[in-house]
Amino acid sequence: MRTTTLYEQDFYAWTQRQAELLRARRLEELDIDNLIEEIESLGRQERQELRNRLGVLLGHLLKWRYQPEARSKSWFYTIQEQRQEIQRHLKENPSLKPYLSEAIAIGYEKGLNLVGKETPLDPKQLPQTCPFSEAEIFEEPVDWQA
Repeated sequence: MRTTTLYEQDFYAWTQRQAELLRARRLEELDIDNLIEEIESLGRQERQELRNRLGVLLGHLLKWRYQPEARSKSWFYTIQEQRQEIQRHLKENPSLKPYLSEAIAIGYEKGLNLVGKETPLDPKQLPQTCPFSEAEIFEEPVDWQA
């Protein structure tokens, strides 16, 4: 019969126990294998956060460029918010910067999907690789009343 571990029974309780053991420097009692897995997972989550935010940003930049007649205050503020959050995320995680070009490429695919879901535009008729420079993605001002 297999014994269920605290990690499997109650993840939150497991995290608190691991923190308690670390604070007490009782390293021999740590659940090392699961700690390794969770720390690696945290790193993957930071990359995923960057890709997701880029997907939303790039999708809205595509909508802004290819549907100028439908521009809205909501799109404007989504672009602003995502730019701010991505910059904050990169400032808090500077080691993600070398990953940025790959994240933009993946985020662009997500952006095309967003355009397909939210507009009458056909994503297959849009550029299949990101047409925006980093300056256009992160810096170029947009005027929601334009």
